[in-house]
Amino acid sequence: MHFSTLRKISASLFLGALTISAYGQDLLASQAPIDRQLKAVDSISLKHLQIEEAKSADDGNGLYSNWNTQYAHCYSEAAVPENFKIDLRDFAMPIHHRVVTSNFGYRPRFRRMHKGVDIKAYTGDTVRAAFSGKVRVVRYEGGGYGNYVVIRHHNGLETIYGHLSKHLTSVNREVKAGDPIGLAGNTGRSFGSHLHFETRIMGEAIDPALIFDFKAGDVRGDYYVFNKAKNRKHIASRSQSNKVTTPATQEEKRNTTKETPAPVAAVSTAPAGTRYYKVKKGESLMSIAGRLGLSVEKLCEINHIKNPGSIRPDQILKY
Repeated sequence: MHFSTLRKISASLFLGALTISAYGQDLLASQAPIDRQLKAVDSISLKHLQIEEAKSADDGNGLYSNWNTQYAHCYSEAAVPENFKIDLRDFAMPIHHRVVTSNFGYRPRFRRMHKGVDIKAYTGDTVRAAFSGKVRVVRYEGGGYGNYVVIRHHNGLETIYGHLSKHLTSVNREVKAGDPIGLAGNTGRSFGSHLHFETRIMGEAIDPALIFDFKAGDVRGDYYVFNKAKNRKHIASRSQSNKVTTPATQEEKRNTTKETPAPVAAVSTAPAGTRYYKVKKGESLMSIAGRLGLSVEKLCEINHIKNPGSIRPDQILKY
């Protein structure tokens, strides 16, 4: 073969290779924006999925619109549903003891409502999540719950575990029914080791004995149908206005000498229906308003408070 012919063939092959290489680069270049778009779509989809998963874990079966990690009581009374069906099938008893030492209801000796039950326990006993859900609050409150945990459950309930000696969980942690979340103790406003246990829906207290049969170590059914009117009637039947005079438990008798009495002189000269609340260390108007079932604005109006941040420990508030 002639040398010039070989040169022509070599040049053709070289140009062909360049053409193929250029075509390949053009193809990759044309696909790159598509790949980036698909990657972006995948990222957005993943982000939406993560948001939805987090939302489903936090919203308590669609009831709740906020996620407050500071206060146990942070809901408006108007938000409480008229009716709501609560699934109780996936449950665990909050502690292995079965003796209730103080029931839900008004305590005449202490002049206040007890919005949960006290269950016999010894310091160091394991306290467990009653249902699956997500831990909303892990805090210490010296004048009340002591070390306590609030869990928002997927079935719509929130449960509160008070007077713990130690926390075994953290805020935003997912828990299953039966998971350890603390150790029983005697912290806060407590006069003996026990577990204070509350069940609530949108902040409204439900008598735990309507949901749990503590003596049997079981729930009372597969479901509990909450009815706001019926629940408030149940609370009223155990309130101060009905002069409940059920015999005090041994624990209540022991506590009597240590309980701070209400300011009698102030009550005797106050308008009918007026009640008083003594501010405890670490409390804010928001936490107090939530505890009393009022808005911060209403509490400020009643007490002529212009600066909500000006309250102090031992201050007496009217409501």
